[in-house]
Amino acid sequence: MKITEKKISIRKLVEGYADNREEGVRAYGGKLEVRPPYQREFVYKDEQRNAVINTVFQDFPLNILYWIDREDGEYEVLDGQQRIISICQYYNNEFIVTHPNKNRYNFQKLPSDIKKEFLNYSLVVNFCTGEPSEKIAWFRVINVAGEPLNDQEILNAVHHGAWVSDAKIKFSKPGCAAQDIGSNYVNGSAIRQDYLRTAIEWIKGKETVEDYMLKQSGKKHSTELWSYFENVINWVENTFIEYRREMKGIDWGTLYAEYRNRDLDPKELEKRIKELMKDEDIGSKKGIYSYVLTKDRKHLNLRAFTNKERRELYERLENGKCPKCGEKKKFEEMEADHITPWSEGGATRMDNAQMLCAKCNREKSNK
Repeated sequence: MKITEKKISIRKLVEGYADNREEGVRAYGGKLEVRPPYQREFVYKDEQRNAVINTVFQDFPLNILYWIDREDGEYEVLDGQQRIISICQYYNNEFIVTHPNKNRYNFQKLPSDIKKEFLNYSLVVNFCTGEPSEKIAWFRVINVAGEPLNDQEILNAVHHGAWVSDAKIKFSKPGCAAQDIGSNYVNGSAIRQDYLRTAIEWIKGKETVEDYMLKQSGKKHSTELWSYFENVINWVENTFIEYRREMKGIDWGTLYAEYRNRDLDPKELEKRIKELMKDEDIGSKKGIYSYVLTKDRKHLNLRAFTNKERRELYERLENGKCPKCGEKKKFEEMEADHITPWSEGGATRMDNAQMLCAKCNREKSNK
């Protein structure tokens, strides 16, 4: 990674500033892509945005900006997008800031001397050239202040192109199509790339997210990704016919990949889910949806007997003997057991509990 430091005035930065929601944000005479179409939306809160302008007013240093030099006369923001857009929006009279002199101004209303100082303020910019892998590594190093980018946003920045731009329209805009059909089932925020990340996680199989994105390089449309995401959501809605808030954030992609071609009875599934939702021993109600398909109890976080309960059960034994094999065991060598297994309706209660030695408990569990 080659890095060249330069100083650029705000006057130069704001030349040609334009914000187009579909085509991104440009500045620096139109040569700088501040927010390419694949990048996230502006996420600074008012106080963060205002703090940037007040830093300039007081001639304090802003953090260094990092731009990618495309070596074709154009540049792309690697780090500092939020600060740059804050400056450009203020220059564009989009908000008002309280100046250190206690007066409130938009840019147009600034006194001429303050306006001149604002435009002459020097920004420190590091121009970077290098391979994608170098950019990712460097991005992770510098991405520690302001509103840090998450892993998906970093990948978007490095593997940009028509495919990422199209995917962002479907998965990353406020009120996007993915949010419209998937908000009941997917955690996170569209503008922070959570829907896009989830969709790729669902479709990628054994590949990494980056490997999947690399394979999309050169493609103009993200139709395959969208179709898969839509199919997962449709399968969920048709398989689990009653919606519950516990359905949000489940790894539906893994369940879809494994069970989409199974002959499942939605009414029977709903009947079983309803029964399990009433079970006080189930610690993870969300896990019920995975359990009714996989039959793996690890998803349920079933309540275990407490140490106090285990001690009470042990003290009930005759001379510490296992009631099954008759061998005398220490407390630490014994385990609490459901007399009637949970799978057969046995609750985690003292009247359904006994202490068995570890060997006898395993033998019972394996039957």
